Order: sequence, then structure tokens, then C-alpha cells
Amino acid sequence: MNSIWAIGLVAALLSPPDVSAVDGYVSSYRAEAGYPGVAVAITKGDQVITAKGYGHDSSGAPVTEHTKMAIASVSKSFTALAVRQLADAGELDLDRPVRTYLPDFEVADPRGERITVRHLLNHTSGITDRTLPEKSLPQPNTPAEAVQRARQATLAADPGVQNRYTNTNYHVAGRLVEVVSGENFNAYLKKHIFEPLGMNETVAIDVTPRDLPSDYREGHVYAYGVSVAAAEPHRFVAGSDGVISTAADMARWLAAQQALAPRDGLGWTADERGSLRHSGIWFTGTAGQLLTKSGYGIAVMTNSGVGFGNEGTSGLEDGIADLLDGAVPPEPSSPRLAIDLVLAALTLSSLGLTIRALRRPRRFHKAWQVVRFVPLGVLVALPAMTGLLYGGGRDITFFQLAHYSLPLVVWLGVSSVMNIGVAVVRWRR
Repeated sequence: MNSIWAIGLVAALLSPPDVSAVDGYVSSYRAEAGYPGVAVAITKGDQVITAKGYGHDSSGAPVTEHTKMAIASVSKSFTALAVRQLADAGELDLDRPVRTYLPDFEVADPRGERITVRHLLNHTSGITDRTLPEKSLPQPNTPAEAVQRARQATLAADPGVQNRYTNTNYHVAGRLVEVVSGENFNAYLKKHIFEPLGMNETVAIDVTPRDLPSDYREGHVYAYGVSVAAAEPHRFVAGSDGVISTAADMARWLAAQQALAPRDGLGWTADERGSLRHSGIWFTGTAGQLLTKSGYGIAVMTNSGVGFGNEGTSGLEDGIADLLDGAVPPEPSSPRLAIDLVLAALTLSSLGLTIRALRRPRRFHKAWQVVRFVPLGVLVALPAMTGLLYGGGRDITFFQLAHYSLPLVVWLGVSSVMNIGVAVVRWRR
């Protein structure tokens, strides 16, 4: 067990929760998970306990409580609040069809007329990444264009029946805010949420990486134990995952949740502990927020993207929550390096087996050489397979997949080339 973390843990168990215990745990977790930089905000009720940074950004500068970082899909909680504000003001009804307020909204399914505002916010519209692959399709530039793109969507189920997470729901919700309020969506967030809460370092954007603020530093992708600075792939993020914030501002956001936390959980998810939370993943950063039953608010942001062994920050949030509640958190650990080393070994093995096959040719029936094209088939199908097996049907492009796990793509790529080479040589012989 890391000695710094162990000392902090003992202190936490023998006295009321303190920042030093959290410091030790976060530092240990950051090292184990391979996060270059982490920012954390903690509140108790409406009081801020701490907001600080750990590690460094992609320029080498220390991460502080004022370092701008992506909160990714945690942004959906802000979009849900914007819609809730309009509902509380009597400007819209959550249970009326979206087309009541947004006549341009329609999908390629007659059931789409029954999609309500609430269906968008709790991901039960029937739209999924399978019925509208929002990352693979050409990216819109504005919420209005996102609504036009949604005309291609079919429905996987009747509205209100199945919960299927997709960014498209919140793209449409962002446009709904614009039409009902008469204000640009990002401007609405600034005027009605960021500024009233004193979140003066927080901004919302439409498209990555084009609209990222000048003082935002690139996040990282991880491969073979090394974190490499990289730009976030081109994506439309308004309404779904386009908020850029700081630990200081997220502390203000968490402190306000005593009054703002949605009565029906819209924009949040209840976990098995009875806490409210929402995670966020970019290909170059991860984030999460947690409201515990004991009254703590925790927000975490990292500048390391989603990938094998790094599916989000929930483990870090839960560990911090355990410390604050006087419980023993799990020892920080991460399989990221082990996974990549296994993939590296498979890559080297593919090279070695191919060299051996070419140096010691044996005669096989040509039909069996077709098997050597299997790695290529897997490589081509990998984006769809990853979305189905890992994301529950989420959409991902091949370029984004390389951000998710470059070692996996390299292994399959090398194996494909080597196997095809052997097959061609043996066919010619």
C-alpha cells in the first residue's frame, strides 16, 4: 500500500475527514491510473471544503483549482437545469411533446411525435446511437443543425419505454432551450447558470477542438504506459458534453446543488449507494460528479482520456467519498498498464510468428489461408464491436478508437498485415 495514502487513511479514520487524507489518496490514485493531471472539488452541504489540482497539464504547468478542464458529459446536468428553469418559469411542460416547442424536431418514425421533453432528459426518447450514429455522421456546427441531422433517426423502442443513453437527446435539448428562451444555448448557460453561481471561469462550446478557449490545454491519450498530449477529435458537443470548467467553479456548482439538485433526477443518475452522480468521458479527458447521501459533493476532472482500464473517474469519486465518510476506500489500482503490456506482447508475438512462418514455409491448402484474413475483418469491424461490447451500443469512429486504445489498433493492424503477407507468399508458392 502506498505509504502516503496509508498515512492519510489512518488520519481519516482517527479524526474528522480532512484534506490531507484526500490529498494522499488522490495522489496515489493519480500515479496508479497514469493520470498526468487531476482537479478535485469537495463540498459539504453548501460549504466548499476544498478545490485544488494535482499533477500537471500538457504544457508541463501544474494543475491548479483554476485550470480549465473538460467536464464532458457532466455537462448534461447543466443542460437539464436549463430546461428545468424554463419549466419552473412556465415556459414549457416537461411532459408535453418536444414538437410543441420545437416544430422543426422530427425523426424518421411516426412515433417521434410522442417524444416528450422528459424523454430527452432521461434518455427514453427511443433514439439510440444505433438508430442515429452521432459520432460517425458528419458533425453539425450548431444545435439547430443537430436537430436537422436528427431527422435521420429511427426509434429503437416506443418513447418512454427503454433507457438508452445517447448524446443526441441532449443536442436536441440544447436547441429546445434556444427556441424557448430566445437565447443562444451557450449564452443562456452563461447568463442563467454560470454567472449567478459565480462560475466565471466556466464556458460552454459547440465543437471540439475548434471552440476550446485559448487557455485550455490539450488532454492526453495513453499507450504502453506513456501519456501523450493530443487534441480532442472533431465532435459536436453543445448540450451533451461541451462545458469547460475548473475545480474552483465546480465547487460552486456542487455547493449550489442543495437547492438546484433536480427533484426527479433529470441530468443525474442514482447509483446503488443511493447517491446522485454523472460521469463524463472525452477521448482526451474524463470527469465525474457525485452527491452523497451524507451531504458531500465531489467533482473530479482529469486530463487523460477514456480507454481500456480507464472507463471514467467513478472509482476515484467513490474512494474520496469513503474517506470523507470515515470508511476504508479500496487501495488505488489500475489495469491500464497491464492491458497495454498484454497487447504489446500480442503484437510482438504476431511479428515473431510471421517471421517464423516466412522463414520455414510449409504447404497448406489455400482455402485455409482465408483464416489469415480474420484479424483484418476484426480490425474493420472493431468500431462497431467496441460500441456494442463496451458502450452498450454506443457509436465510435475508427479514429476515435485509436484514441481509446492505440495498442489494440496496432496489434490488430500488425497482425492483419503480417497474416495477409504470409497468405500471399504461400498462395504464390
